Amino acid sequence: MSLLRFVPCAILVTATIFTPVGMRVLSAQPAAAPVAPVQAAPQAVRQSAVSGQGSSVTPAAPAQAAPLQPAASSPQPDPAIPPADKFYLGREIAQTMHFAGAPWLVRESRERQEECSTLMSALHFKPGQTVADLGCGNGFYTLKIAAKIAPGGRVLAVDIQPEMLQLLNERARVEKIAGVEPVLGTLIDPKLPKGKVDLILCVDAYHEFSHPQQMLAAIRKSLAPQGRLVLVEFRAEDPKVPIKPLHKMTKVQVNKELT
Repeated sequence: MSLLRFVPCAILVTATIFTPVGMRVLSAQPAAAPVAPVQAAPQAVRQSAVSGQGSSVTPAAPAQAAPLQPAASSPQPDPAIPPADKFYLGREIAQTMHFAGAPWLVRESRERQEECSTLMSALHFKPGQTVADLGCGNGFYTLKIAAKIAPGGRVLAVDIQPEMLQLLNERARVEKIAGVEPVLGTLIDPKLPKGKVDLILCVDAYHEFSHPQQMLAAIRKSLAPQGRLVLVEFRAEDPKVPIKPLHKMTKVQVNKELT
């Protein structure tokens, strides 16, 4: 049975949404999967996912001021993490976006291009929830979620780059947003509490997971009994979506990987 259904201009618990640039929201509770070694893409600056052909979407320029050098706390290679393959279930794994590209995540045009407010409204956040922003980057969605689930809620902001979490902390401080807990995950473990998370939101990041099987197994363990995993990806079925194919996913592929 399919976990997904098409819902024009709306999102349900298990649904799909189409926005001007073809974002699809896929929500499901992934089945537990056996953990097998898969391969990690190197931590490198991701080439822009945005195609320059016939698109008004333009990638942000590299960060101008360069106070962000690799932090001394950057994680070292962990011998416990298995080597990764380049492909997973027929899909090529994309490289992780480097923290130097973080300004693109908070670009002024993002709302117009992706209708982020539509997504936020459709997920029906409630005060007091525990929400994980998986692959949070510098917190574009994290801070919005924190405001939605206050009072009493908490956002577990997970990223594998400590530099991204530093940028998130600074944005939260400037905007005086409380209820945000930065979490430094690993390539195989988001470091979330078991059975406690009401909603895990993963926006334009799952396709970059170097070890998707291990991550999905860990994600399932962290979900509360009625918890949800929501993936938001650019849809690969539409060739007009101005995103490089490596950074898109089809409904068929998502079903294959989550079930």
